[in-house]
Amino acid sequence: MGIRLGCIADDFTGATDLANNLVRAGMRVVQLIDVPPAGDGRAVDADAVVIALKSRTVPAADAVEASLRALAWLRSAGAEQIYFKYCSTFDSTPAGNIGPVTEALMDALDTDFTVATPAFPDNGRTVFKGHLFVGDVLLSESGMRHHPLTPMTDSNLVAVLGAQTGRPVGLIDHTAVADSPEAVRDRIGALRAAGCGVAVVDAVSNDDLLRLGAAVEGLPLVTAGSGLAIGLPANWGFEPSRAAAQLPPAGGHAAVVSGSVSAATNRQVDAFLRTGRPAFGVDPLRIAAGEDVAGQALGFAAAHLAGGPVLVHSTEAPEAVRSVQRRLGAAEAGELVERTLARVAQGLVEHGVRRLVVAGGESSGAVVQALGITGLRIGPQIDPGVPWCAATLPDGETLHLALKSGNFGGPDFFTDAFAHLDREAV
Repeated sequence: MGIRLGCIADDFTGATDLANNLVRAGMRVVQLIDVPPAGDGRAVDADAVVIALKSRTVPAADAVEASLRALAWLRSAGAEQIYFKYCSTFDSTPAGNIGPVTEALMDALDTDFTVATPAFPDNGRTVFKGHLFVGDVLLSESGMRHHPLTPMTDSNLVAVLGAQTGRPVGLIDHTAVADSPEAVRDRIGALRAAGCGVAVVDAVSNDDLLRLGAAVEGLPLVTAGSGLAIGLPANWGFEPSRAAAQLPPAGGHAAVVSGSVSAATNRQVDAFLRTGRPAFGVDPLRIAAGEDVAGQALGFAAAHLAGGPVLVHSTEAPEAVRSVQRRLGAAEAGELVERTLARVAQGLVEHGVRRLVVAGGESSGAVVQALGITGLRIGPQIDPGVPWCAATLPDGETLHLALKSGNFGGPDFFTDAFAHLDREAV
């Protein structure tokens, strides 16, 4: 039947997060790592394709260029609607990249209007009166205010997006969204008539997202976190199906590689350490001093893999992260850790790891690229926003992979993930 929905995600964990929700709603989804070479995209056996970019924190011009390449490939593959996916905490800076990419896609698609909502109620991300909440607090009061690359200090999404775009930004508030798809479409019509190009949309429940999904049927472009994905497949007649999430059987050693410094991932690392399972902490200062930290981590892991999951992490509390950044610089510290964790992941796979969890968007991107993975088949959900995936390694073997956004998952995610995969295999 061909590709119905073409998706552009601004990081790798966000891509699997989006793909997960589409699979849960009945679509068969393939996630591609970066833009494929020119070819026959119509031959892809999937209902939706998600192209994972590493564009969230690059210069805005680079993010625009990569997103337009992804758009061109998806359009050549026959995608009927385009979905630009960003983080549910609207990670961005006054310079972009959400606004610039949105405008570039609108221009390329010759459309004068789109919607924007990072809402994902299953993970505590809601939008009300245009303000983004993380759990019970405003975005600006959450842990995201300390993010090392994209600190979010304003919860008013109309203002945040308005600072990044040349188009007027409006609001579709909860009175319309809670009413009906028709009420949302009426509000869209009024905003278009008033000259608004982008509308932030309230959503505090999954029902809101389902109504919004029905209302945006036929729009050439939608922009959102992963939450809106639950409301789109029904527009093509898809219904939830377990078959859409089937993966090959899993085997091999198990490991976790964590580069995220989010509060959620700090809790997950702490919970793993409390179990007494083996863990190796990566110190950026030792890497900068020239030590072979990747080799040390792999030597430690090799001695423990036979006994169960092993964790290699650079996750630290915000103050410790800031201390390292003051000494090395934020960009240099991040790049050192990413390169090291990517080398660790390569070595773990060489040691027989075939079930791998990676925490953090930047870390996930580095790991996937280092392993030479070009595509993922999306499987069953572990926690909201995080599925198991299957990738074919360059040698033809299957690697089961979970790419976890730093903000997602409960405290016991690292151990629960492997138990979940074992249950799915029964």
